[in-house]
Amino acid sequence: MGRLVSLAQAQRIRSRLRARGKAVVLTNGVFDILHVGHVRYLQAARKLGDVLFVGLNSNASARALKGAGRPLTPQLERAETLSALRHVDYVIIFDEPTATHLVEALQPDVYAKGGDYGAGKPLPEADAVVSCGGRVVLLPYTPQHSTTRIVARILGNE
Repeated sequence: MGRLVSLAQAQRIRSRLRARGKAVVLTNGVFDILHVGHVRYLQAARKLGDVLFVGLNSNASARALKGAGRPLTPQLERAETLSALRHVDYVIIFDEPTATHLVEALQPDVYAKGGDYGAGKPLPEADAVVSCGGRVVLLPYTPQHSTTRIVARILGNE
């Protein structure tokens, strides 16, 4: 998985991209069960710049955010799946509950998140994005498409 990189590798790549005047986009998430909402979101994020880095919540981080029983798919499998998408240039697994540390380390030109954050849900990374000179872009949310909803449907709870 040549596109799965450590944070240190990502920082070196970012430095080279900055020297070449390339616009870097960063997004992040658990991406537990990849679905069409994720695909559309990642495609839209990639269009915001030249290179897309995806921060992937580690197993421990995903469990802390989503609760017991999650993630359904182990982090290396999620990373491999994301890496296979043509719109994703690099994947970085991180352990923190938010991507603030990734934002501070990579200083993206654009930080993209789903439109569900525009509905009064605070974006914890926003201050870090602005302080490093980047901009936050909230992408459209694809209604009816979420891992939570898919899991509920599988379990017959919907």
